Amino acid sequence: MKSHKTSNRVLTILEHLHNLGSATVAELAQSLGVSEETIRRDAKQLESKGQILKLHGALALPHLAGEAPFERRLRENADAKRAIAKRAIQFVENGDSIMIDTGTTTSIFAQELRAKRNLTIVTNSSDIARTLATVNGNTVYMAGGELKGDNGAAFGPTAVAFFSKFRVKHAFISIGALHATDGPMDADLSEAELAHMAISRADHRVILSDSSKFGKTALVKMCEFSEINRLITDATPDATLTNVLDAAGVTINVVSV
Repeated sequence: MKSHKTSNRVLTILEHLHNLGSATVAELAQSLGVSEETIRRDAKQLESKGQILKLHGALALPHLAGEAPFERRLRENADAKRAIAKRAIQFVENGDSIMIDTGTTTSIFAQELRAKRNLTIVTNSSDIARTLATVNGNTVYMAGGELKGDNGAAFGPTAVAFFSKFRVKHAFISIGALHATDGPMDADLSEAELAHMAISRADHRVILSDSSKFGKTALVKMCEFSEINRLITDATPDATLTNVLDAAGVTINVVSV
């Protein structure tokens, strides 16, 4: 008969997999404070019941095993991203024009924008376009270009040229990293180029980012701090990054999660 402790541990394993998408035996053992052998024993029982899958050296829930990386990232720090999005829409009025690049936080922001009406949206994200195109009298312009399978967004020279045709009130962009020395950064050149074009075509330029990006670097510098007006995030940056942002005139809005 399965003990109460074992039942609780199994439920915790399932909860971890739901939140993380997947995890290795070692990661679960460390998180739960038990041996790897204990996790393997629990995993074997769960696998026999079809509740989990062993995949590429990790454990995953069956319905998440084929999940795209973008979908998985949507669930990372989801509460913080939702709080950031709710704060961001406070700066948007009905009838505003907005550029939004692709990203998990900007996708959640687009969901919150359904509370507004008669917006003009320029985006390279098919997810954001679908979210806003058929509601509340909005007009949505979708950039063309090379479509990335992961996030369903268009990139490349065609997309950048498309963005350059517009002048908007707001640009809300995502980032891959925020470093005091190197500035806002992204792991992908094409994404960084498109985001830079977006902020160059807007009167008010806003970064939406949870604090997990702070102090990190990525491959490509996106822009200078001075090109950004506002950072909306879930935690105050460390003193060094805060000082750099203040010196550049960037307003920092910290939301409660």
